[in-house]
This record gives sequence, structure tokens and C-alpha cells, in this order.
Amino acid sequence: MASTVAELQSSIAATNGTFSETFYFLTIPLMVLIHVGFLAYEMGASRSKNALASGIKNILAFAMIVPFFYFIGWWIYWAFPTGLTGSEGGFAISGFSYATSVAAPWSEFMGPNLDDRSSGVFFGAFVLFAATTASILSGGVIERIRLTGFVVLAIALGAFVWILAAAWGWHADGWLVTKFGYHDFGAAGVVHMIAGFFTLGVLLNLGPRIGKFNVDGSANHIPGHSMPMTLIGLMLIIAGFWGFLMGCVIVPGEAWSWSGVIEGTIYGTPMTISGMTFNTLMGFAGGIIGAWMMTRDPFWMMSGALGGIISCAAGLDLWYPPMAFAIGFLGACAMPFVASFVERRGIDDAVGAFAVHGFLGMWGLIAVGIAAQGYPAMFGQEVIETSFMGQIIGALVMGGLGFIPGYAISFILKVTGQLRVPAEAEVLGLDKVKVPASAYPEALHPSVSPAE
Repeated sequence: MASTVAELQSSIAATNGTFSETFYFLTIPLMVLIHVGFLAYEMGASRSKNALASGIKNILAFAMIVPFFYFIGWWIYWAFPTGLTGSEGGFAISGFSYATSVAAPWSEFMGPNLDDRSSGVFFGAFVLFAATTASILSGGVIERIRLTGFVVLAIALGAFVWILAAAWGWHADGWLVTKFGYHDFGAAGVVHMIAGFFTLGVLLNLGPRIGKFNVDGSANHIPGHSMPMTLIGLMLIIAGFWGFLMGCVIVPGEAWSWSGVIEGTIYGTPMTISGMTFNTLMGFAGGIIGAWMMTRDPFWMMSGALGGIISCAAGLDLWYPPMAFAIGFLGACAMPFVASFVERRGIDDAVGAFAVHGFLGMWGLIAVGIAAQGYPAMFGQEVIETSFMGQIIGALVMGGLGFIPGYAISFILKVTGQLRVPAEAEVLGLDKVKVPASAYPEALHPSVSPAE
């Protein structure tokens, strides 16, 4: 009888392990859809003379982040949750020695270890989070940034800055979690707010596109060459967002699942995929309706869909569905006004990256502090609770950790001449001077006549 029970338990463990492995593996192709979406979104939002250049920088940044994250970023996540000293954390899943054992390039967990069924696919999900931060940056800076400068910024953001934020606020040993009760289930702060504020810092040094502002400071609208491509891209981002949110879940059978019987957050607190589904769809709908009511603009309508999800992402595991709708609706209503506020300060954010990701990521954190106070921030007994002040502190940290490196690194690139393309290249079009191909060789270029 005892042997039968042991065999049954072993079989259940193997099944759970397979489910866990498959679950995280599926997040990766779904999250790739985010980057398919960003590719279409940014190419459509660019003028035809810059379409391919906008796409190439997105793809190249994605490729560059992967090896940097393998060699450095994954180690940072496990090394620094308790701060920059790398001391051991309360759950003993952080610190220099732990990070080296599980995430150093020579670790057995960083290769084809047949006994390890989760490290590679969980790593893959985090790499896609890293690439998402770079894609957020990419949209705001289209049509005038140097490829080399952008790649440097994307690597810094994706392989260093965001993962340090994740270590501090998206880890059971993170000091923002253990000391202040910071809660950010869907990475509204550690991905979106970090990337949005990093982008704002870059934009201050990059400057506006030629022709964006008049002498009196008023702004001109610079339309992209394909609104349909942009709208399709935004919808693909939303489709990929389901994989993003799957990657925020700890499922039964995964090596560091606390309960083993129910899904959990990255903090070990209980949640269900069912509740996440209700709230994601309600936030999505609220965002579309709010943005459409405020603007009647198709671009902002679909940005509102994404913004609605981001607005309620931090508390997707906590909200009652009508609350998720309201939070997404309010965030999307405010979003276009934030974009206009930024533009009136002479900042050319080509796709509203700061408004959608930076501002709404911050709103998502604050919404948890307003409406979800008192919820246990961690797994266990007598643990710290989520609070308004904890969320405000977390938002301040995320804003500073994003903005300061973004501004500092882009300032160095600006001083060394590696941030912005020459004015002549910008006027002519980056495709013509930087890309040995044409996006539309037979149309859309006024310099090419039908006879030619």
C-alpha cells in the first residue's frame, strides 16, 4: 500500500512538472506576439521613409538583449532582491551565493540539465519581459535615434535596469515587498513604469523630430504612414499580453511554488487564472471605452485597450471584475491628457509611450494602494500588508530607477554623438541612408514616378 501511494505521488509530481514546464514554455511564443505587435505598431506609426529602420531597431534590440540577459540579467534578479549588497533573503532564494548557484552562466541550471524542467522556460519568460521594456522605449524614439545608441539604451534597460526593479519589487525577498508591502502582480511598475520613465529620460536628451514643433512652441501632428498597421499591431500586443500575464503566475508543480495546489503570485500569495481572466478582459474593455469617449481617435482607442490592462495589472489578482473595469476606464480617460501635457512641454513622444506605460503603470500601483490596502503582501503568517504608503514608495522608486539611468545614459550618448542621426539623414529618411532596402519600392515615395 505504501509503495502504491508513493508511486501515485511520484506520478502526480511528474504530471505537475510537465504542466508547469509546458505552461511557461507557452508564455514565450505568446509574448513574442507582443513584439510582432510592436513591430507593426511602430512601423505603421512611422512615415514610409522610416518604416524599415523602425522595424530593424526593434528586432536587433530583441536579439541583443537575449545574450546580455543570459550572462548578466538573470543573475541580477536572484542576487539583489534585498538591496545592492546581495545579502541572503528571508526565503533563501536570493543573494550572491544563491544567484551564482542557479543563474551563473556555468551553473548546471543554465543548460540542458535533464533533471531541471523549469529554469530554461522561466528564464525565457523573463527574457521576453526584458525585451518588452526595450520595445516600449522603441516607440517613443522613432524616426530620429541612431541604431547604435538605441541598442545601448535597450540593453541597459532590458538587461540591467528593469531586472533590478524586478529583484526589488517582483521577488518574494525584494526589499520593497518585505519592508513596505509593495504589490505589483502584473508588473505595472517593474516593467511598464520603469520603461515609461526610462523613455522620458531619453526623450529629454533626444529632442523632437524635425518639424514637430513650431517657433511659438505649438505642436504639429506627424501621422504615421499606416494607421491600419498600427491598430493591428496594438491588437497583437494585447493578444501577446496574455502570455505576459501567464508569466506572472506561479503554477502548481513549479520548483518554487509555495502551496503546490493553487496558482500563486510571484510573492507566493494565492490567486487564480480564472480571476485574472475576468479582470484582464474587464480592464481591456474599460480602457477602450474610456479612451474612445475622450478622443474618438482610433489610435488612442486601441492604446486605451492596452492602457486599461496596464492600469489594473498591479492588482489583477485582487480586483473584483467591476473594479478592474473602473480602474481601466479611469486610466484610459486620463491617458490622452497626459500625452498632451508632455507634448506641451516640448517633448516629442511619438506614440505616447510615457502616457501609456509610465503614467498608467504608476496609476496601477497607486490604485492598489487606494483600493487593496490590508491584503497580505507575502506568503506566510504575520506578514506585512499592502498599504497606500508602500505603493507610493514603490512608485517613487520605480520612477527614479527608470528615469535616472535613461537620462544619464542618453546624455552620455548625446555628448559623444551617438544618440541622434544627422539632420540631413532625418529629413531624407532613415530607410534611404541606413537600410539597404525599400519598404515600398513601387509606391508611397513621391520621388519614384509610376514610369520608373
